Amino acid sequence: MHYADINARTIDSWVRDGWEWGKPISHEVYQKALQGQWSMLLTPVKPVPLSWFGGVKGKKVLGLAAGGGQQMPIFAALGAECTVLDYSGEQLKSEKMVAEREGYDIRIVRADMTQPLPFEDESFDLIFHPVSNCYVRDVQHIWNECARILKKGGRLLSGLDNGLNYAFDDDQTRLVRPLPFDPMSDEELLQQSLENGDGVQFSHTIEEQLGGQMKAGLVLKDIYSDIDPGRGLGKYNVPTYWATLSVKENLHGLD
Repeated sequence: MHYADINARTIDSWVRDGWEWGKPISHEVYQKALQGQWSMLLTPVKPVPLSWFGGVKGKKVLGLAAGGGQQMPIFAALGAECTVLDYSGEQLKSEKMVAEREGYDIRIVRADMTQPLPFEDESFDLIFHPVSNCYVRDVQHIWNECARILKKGGRLLSGLDNGLNYAFDDDQTRLVRPLPFDPMSDEELLQQSLENGDGVQFSHTIEEQLGGQMKAGLVLKDIYSDIDPGRGLGKYNVPTYWATLSVKENLHGLD
């Protein structure tokens, strides 16, 4: 079985068990978004600056590995033309449920982002990509595909694990392993990951995460760091995540 299939099944089980990032927004939150009161997360705590979005009304927005009914309903409330791609069937069920509950249209695509994305070149004005490429070994492929399907001037908003999480134990109180964390090159680590119910995850470097976007032809415009408050490093305010705004610039630059 390909590791992406293992991860899809793992996330399905997390969602059924009440995973935080698999809980869809309420009707009340959707109604507030309709009234212009909203925020979104790419990483655990800090809301994305509103300036990163630009105007989304009428724009074509892709939620890349963004199933779960958390962000795409808000984009829909703001008037965007929404598509969501995820490989977890449970996450996509939540997207469908919220769309039917609130009465908006969304294109729902179940696909593996380790493969070529099933979209034409220059299809989207904005891609919203929460923390998820830690489940993908080759992140350069993701950045290349994002650059391909973004329109000129389009925006990529990404949440990224900076790798530190994988050097520590689950409580983040002890350093227990060297980086990189790559179960596909370490059979013992793979078995431990599967036995722990973690799926198959990977650490990535700044060269892969930020440099990879640049290699794909995207231009980094802004960045911030974030913590995981429920784990040891977060209690000491040690950042373990980044969020980035990158653009596919046109001849006239970004407005």
